[in-house]
Amino acid sequence: MLSNLNFRATVLSLVMLVVFLGVWQLATAPEVLAPQQGELSEYEQLMGGGTDRSSSSGIPAPIQVFSHAFSELSNPFYDAGPNDKGIGIQLAYSIYRVLLGFALAALIAIPLGFVIGMSPLLNKAFDPYIQILKPISPLAWMPLALFVIRDSNMSAIFVIFICSIWPMLVNTAYGVASVRNDWLNVAKTHQLSNLRTAFTVILPAAAPTILTGMRISIGIAWLVIVAAEMLVGGTGIGYYIWNEWNNLDLASVIFAIIMIGIVGFLLDASLAQATKFVRYAD
Repeated sequence: MLSNLNFRATVLSLVMLVVFLGVWQLATAPEVLAPQQGELSEYEQLMGGGTDRSSSSGIPAPIQVFSHAFSELSNPFYDAGPNDKGIGIQLAYSIYRVLLGFALAALIAIPLGFVIGMSPLLNKAFDPYIQILKPISPLAWMPLALFVIRDSNMSAIFVIFICSIWPMLVNTAYGVASVRNDWLNVAKTHQLSNLRTAFTVILPAAAPTILTGMRISIGIAWLVIVAAEMLVGGTGIGYYIWNEWNNLDLASVIFAIIMIGIVGFLLDASLAQATKFVRYAD
């Protein structure tokens, strides 16, 4: 039954993809774009008169994007100077920043969330600060980070750290606080130490909730790094998009958007798979 459902879902997904690409192809056909050429030329004049193979015909058709993707992926790690690096290098810089900021956040958020979850007093004491700091946009920290750290790369990592810490902290505290009292009473009956209870009872019980927080954090971090790299420049997929937009190369922009989605999917899927290994039966 499940395999049949998966098959039908796969077929439906492929049909949706074909329909989307077909509509996109028809919408970007020359005869559809022809009436808009005058408007596009006026836009290009406002942008400084720049022209490009993609912008000359408006939004590129799927075949143009696929052709560009094939060209980029055939040599993803080329390095022709500061403003001309392959998509593989740009993604590598972004993934490095995300994983480093995410790891630093996990090193602080999980132990601190563990302590907060085990202590109702600390939970109430920390809660106002968490609720105030959590809704602040991570990018709002960027000017302060650039002023204090004075390094664009480390500032981007700091922003990832800030946006990653809250979901992990809140989920860890909630997961630890939600451990069944029956299980804790069994640990007391067996006269387990607090440390052993934490590692053998509380941590396994809270692990699914903790990993859910980590999964939320990695998704937010991957969203934020694109905007952060647009601000700080240099390298990364965010800078790549901004640079290609300045060149009016929309095929490169769309290709980069697709790559962002694929990498985000893989990051989320890796943590989703990890969550399956720590699930337990109620």
